[in-house]
Amino acid sequence: MSEIVSTRPQEDTAEWRRMSRAIRFLSEHYLDQPSLEEAAEAAGLSPFHFQRVFTRYVGVSPKSFVGHLTLGHAKRELARGASVLDAAFEAGLSGPSRLHDLCLKIEAMTPGDYAKGGQDVVVDYGFHVSPFGTMLVMASGKGVCGLGFADEDEEEDLLTDMKARWPKADYRAAAERTAKIAARIFGPQRVEGDLRLHLMGTPWQLKVWEALLSIPRGRFATYRAIAEKVASPNASRAVGAAVGRNPISWLIPCHRVLGSNGALTGYHWGMARKRAMLAVEASREDQSDRPRTSAMA
Repeated sequence: MSEIVSTRPQEDTAEWRRMSRAIRFLSEHYLDQPSLEEAAEAAGLSPFHFQRVFTRYVGVSPKSFVGHLTLGHAKRELARGASVLDAAFEAGLSGPSRLHDLCLKIEAMTPGDYAKGGQDVVVDYGFHVSPFGTMLVMASGKGVCGLGFADEDEEEDLLTDMKARWPKADYRAAAERTAKIAARIFGPQRVEGDLRLHLMGTPWQLKVWEALLSIPRGRFATYRAIAEKVASPNASRAVGAAVGRNPISWLIPCHRVLGSNGALTGYHWGMARKRAMLAVEASREDQSDRPRTSAMA
C-alpha cells in the first residue's frame, strides 16, 4: 500500500484519519442531527478530546460544521454568487486569483502538448492526509497539476484515475516534494506567496476551470451561470462535463457549482465529500464575519 504522509510532522497521521472519518460520518448522517458523542465515537475519541481536535484540524467546531451541512444557505446565496461571477468576469480573469489565502498563478499546457497525452512531462506524486480523506498531490515542473481525494485504502484506484488523464506522462513517487505542497493547502499555517498551477486540458476545459476560480469561498454558482459567461446558456451540459474533469480539486473549486435550484449535483470525489467541503468553507466564512467566540459543543 502507498505511504500516506502527514502535512503536520508534529501531529500523528492517525489523528488526521480520525478527523476525516468524523467528517465523512457527519456528512452522511447530518439529517439525523448526530450528537457530539456519536461523532466522537465515529472518530474513536472521547467527546471532550474530539471537540478540541476537530476544531484544531478542521478549523470550525463540530456544531458549526453540522449546522452548515444542510446547505440551506446555498439557495439564498446563489443570486449573490452569480453577481460575484459577473464582477469577476468584468475584472478579467488573466491575473492571479485569490483563493484560500493563497495566490494562484496559472500556466496552461498548449493544445498541442495536451493532445500528446502528457508525453515528455514528468509528474511527481504523493499521498497525504487531509480533512477530506487521503489526498493525492501531483506536480509537474511547472506547478500543481493534480489534486484528488479518496477514502482509506483506495490510494491505488485514485492514482490510476488521475494517471488516466495524462496517460503518456512519466510518473514518479516523490512524497517529500508533494508534502510541501500539501502543507501549503491544508497545513496549520499557509505559506504566503504564489502557488503555481499547471493546467492540462482542452481550450474549452481551461476556459471553464478559469471561471471556477472566480467563485469566492463561501459563494456558489450554477452551471447555467458559468455557461452564460463562457459560452451560452445552452452550454450547461458541456460546462458540467468540463467541471467533472477538473484535475485540481479544492484549489479549483468545482465543489462550489450547484444546480439551478440550489441542489448538490454529482461530484467526482463523492457527494458526501462535496457537502463536507462546502460546509467547512461556509463555517469558516461565518466565523470570519463575526467576533471570535469560544468553541461550542
